[in-house]
Amino acid sequence: MVGKEEKKGWSVGQMAQKAALDIPDGSYVNLGIGMPELVAGYVPEGREVIYHTENGLLGMGPTPEEGQEDPELINAGKKYVTAIPGACYFHHADSFTMIRGNHIDICVLGAYQVSGHGDLANWSTGAPGAIPAVGGAMDLVAGDIRIFVISRHTTKEGEPKIVQECTYPLTGKNVVNTIYTDLAIIDVTDKGLFVRELAPGITFDDVQKRTDAKLNQYS
Repeated sequence: MVGKEEKKGWSVGQMAQKAALDIPDGSYVNLGIGMPELVAGYVPEGREVIYHTENGLLGMGPTPEEGQEDPELINAGKKYVTAIPGACYFHHADSFTMIRGNHIDICVLGAYQVSGHGDLANWSTGAPGAIPAVGGAMDLVAGDIRIFVISRHTTKEGEPKIVQECTYPLTGKNVVNTIYTDLAIIDVTDKGLFVRELAPGITFDDVQKRTDAKLNQYS
């Protein structure tokens, strides 16, 4: 266990902004529940991103103002959303056909663990009595979709979330492309994990100390 000593790093909003900057113009994007949802608020002005939610909407807009909610317009996390001009609605099965047919470019997800090989565990800790809630994650990571993970670098107890091998039930194997944490941006490559960018006040050694898997630096 790594101690819970105070450390600097990016805020949750800054983490979301870092992920948003890596989404190309014109991308079709699916955002997971929780922290990944924040990414939509940081896409640079002038860059068009079309959001997909697996319950059947392409062209998801921002959260509506209070009192303007439409009970028939929700995302997969059961939160109120809006629809942009040109948005379309479709059956749940058609939505997953889009996913399985590789028509989504990027998916941003949270994680309990990511392995040094890019394996993802993000739906259950495997604890007795845990409620299965994998949702559409297994389908999303199984396609030819770039997978971004946004997560705190460690648990509240200070345990690494980037591990050599996942110990929690897997969502998918060798699926993660990039990890965005409060300490660093880490690319998952065929040659291992490479730290692309460090948060202000954070050194490579700081990140490695809080990471179970071996990290590398770009030359």
